[in-house]
Amino acid sequence: MAEARRKFDREFREGAVRIVRETGKPIAQVARELGINSGTLANWVATDRRARGSDGHLSADERAELARLRRENAELAMERDVLKRSVALWVKDAMGR
Repeated sequence: MAEARRKFDREFREGAVRIVRETGKPIAQVARELGINSGTLANWVATDRRARGSDGHLSADERAELARLRRENAELAMERDVLKRSVALWVKDAMGR
C-alpha cells in the first residue's frame, strides 16, 4: 500500500531552503537532518533559485520593490526641494524685516 503524502507548510519549506542557502551544506545532508526526501528539498531549492533569479537578474518581487523605491525616492526628492525653497523664502523674508 502506498504511503500517504506528507504536507509541509510554507514556513517549513522556506526554512529548509534557507538552511541550504545560508550554510552551504549539501541538499542531501540537510534533507537527512530534517527527515525529508532529498528530491523534495532539491525541488524547493530549485524553485527558490528561479524565484530569486540566481543568474544575477532581479526576481519579479525585487523588480516591483525597486520600482516602488524609485517612485518613493523621486517623491521625497521633490518634497525636499519644496522645503528648501520654503526655508529660503522664509529666511529672505526674515532678513528683510
